[in-house]
Amino acid sequence: MKKTVFTGAGVAIVTPMNADESINYDLLGKLIDFQIENGTDAIVICGTTGESSTMTDEEHVECIRYAVERTAGRVPVVAGAGSNHTSYALWMSKQAKAVGADALLHVTPYYNKTSQLGLIRHFTTLADATDLPVILYNVPSRTGCNIAPATYKELAKHPNIVATKEASGNLSAILETKYLCGEDLDVYSGNDDQIVPILSLGGKGVISVLSNVMPKETHDICQLFFDGKVAESAALQTKLFGLISALFCDVNPIPVKEAMSLIGYPCGQCRLPLVGLSDANIARLKAEMEKCGLIK
Repeated sequence: MKKTVFTGAGVAIVTPMNADESINYDLLGKLIDFQIENGTDAIVICGTTGESSTMTDEEHVECIRYAVERTAGRVPVVAGAGSNHTSYALWMSKQAKAVGADALLHVTPYYNKTSQLGLIRHFTTLADATDLPVILYNVPSRTGCNIAPATYKELAKHPNIVATKEASGNLSAILETKYLCGEDLDVYSGNDDQIVPILSLGGKGVISVLSNVMPKETHDICQLFFDGKVAESAALQTKLFGLISALFCDVNPIPVKEAMSLIGYPCGQCRLPLVGLSDANIARLKAEMEKCGLIK
């Protein structure tokens, strides 16, 4: 049986920026400590929420290295290393391995996209490149490329492909994937509004945006479920729906970086082409954060 990378809530952590758009590593360290102290089960660095698509190669590798050193083995560090260029993703995988990442997150190719056969070739090439466990990332709303259940079945045969972050929103396809792959592929929810539904299908947890602002509660949604307290888990998921929705009132990570600043972690603006929230969306976000006791 393959080894599970983590069980519970992994945070898709934001990358705090200074006013000049340089990375604020001191604050990143504080965010990592805040997460681990509040029950987060894994740090997922340089993902979508971390704005990896606007990082230079040097920044990307340095963020992974810094996260590994700051985490210091307390929880696993999953490094975003995906690309629509297989050779580049292979290079980044090796860099992540060299600086100590515990696992890799590989998104489907975007823009150029590919066929299901191309996905098999792409991910197999990457899984062959290191001995690190690979978590696939299926988010067709961003990439225009979807991993079919039958493709998951083929990919799950690779010993290094251990899991997927499923953000397709298609619970029927996720159920079919679990049916086809069984214990050969762990599933993490990639959508904060589907944590409990995916756990109910045998999911191992979530890779979460919500965890940035509510790490304990996101962890607790998972832990309550695992402890057999399904009603309590579902109730907490439902209670937080308004905030979850507000965190996606604009393109991620625009709202969550605003939310982090509101709770006392000034993470700065996103890099262009992403711009700040409208006044209406700021008001909506603040209202939901007030309901959750995050701000007054």
